[in-house]
Amino acid sequence: MANWDDVRRIALGLPEVGERESRGLLQWRVREKLFVWERPLRRGDLAALGDAAPSGSILGARVEDEGEKAAWLTEGSGLYFTIPHFDGYPAILVRLDEIGLADLERVIVEAWLARAPSRLAARFIREQKS
Repeated sequence: MANWDDVRRIALGLPEVGERESRGLLQWRVREKLFVWERPLRRGDLAALGDAAPSGSILGARVEDEGEKAAWLTEGSGLYFTIPHFDGYPAILVRLDEIGLADLERVIVEAWLARAPSRLAARFIREQKS
């Protein structure tokens, strides 16, 4: 399954992405806009999730809006989830240790598209089609 090296490779393969560390956790940004990040569960998250709390690595990923967030959360694989801290915020959490590489790439690219400037995103989409 996927790991942080896979996240790094996919994220840095996208246009104008930089990696940084904040408070000891990895983040990837497109033109300084955060789109995916390392997001371990905190004490309050664990309490809120109870027995459903995953024990492995967690990736945070931005999504376009609450509608898209709902679509990710209801897709049925159990790979994507949220926590009360993200209520009203367009982001999902991903069970990194359980996701396959193709699905991970989809998450990261969609997160990048949600945060990239529109001209950069449009250029990327055109290049992918050709």
